[in-house]
Amino acid sequence: MSDDRQRWNARYAERGAATWEPDAFLAAVEALLPRAGRALDLAGGTGRHALWLARRGLDVTLCDVSDEALRIAAARLEAKGVSAGLAAVDLATHPPPEGPWDVIVDFHYLQRDLFLALPQLLAPDGVFVFVQPTRRNLERHARPSERYLLEEGEIRSLVSELEILHLDEGWSDVGRHEARLVARNASGGARSSTLGRPGADPDRSRP
Repeated sequence: MSDDRQRWNARYAERGAATWEPDAFLAAVEALLPRAGRALDLAGGTGRHALWLARRGLDVTLCDVSDEALRIAAARLEAKGVSAGLAAVDLATHPPPEGPWDVIVDFHYLQRDLFLALPQLLAPDGVFVFVQPTRRNLERHARPSERYLLEEGEIRSLVSELEILHLDEGWSDVGRHEARLVARNASGGARSSTLGRPGADPDRSRP
């Protein structure tokens, strides 16, 4: 078992699910998201966004490094009468589950080489939803540390091959300074990926 998996398993075993409520940004951009197709919740923890997507009518796969998080998610989804695929994947060393995906959501997980593969992971017209704190967040919060923060304005360069449908940066209702993005795969593309290669240097940040 990797050190990263052990660390996150221990954390989830101690605290369980921090919340079952999805990030408010999903509801704010709901009109931009599909109601059918395949959805991937990247580094989705205990499944608060996977649950929201599944209730919307999507065929959801929840991907996370932590077996414990996925165990909690499975129990919660079953209790709600909702099904979703569960994939224990360390994105630092392995690629995410194979697409094409009609929607990919990524909340508070920063791995810059992930963006390079988005045109291959997303279906044509597939949508990517991303929320991550920026460096300005340090004005009010010591965590996440600088290593796990976006530079202000950086997100545009990371999704240069996608069509931006919505982008804003600012203080959220919960007091974090975040970049919030919805982008569309307007081109499609051949399937190839550098994700999960040995030696990849992911930047991780989850609340």
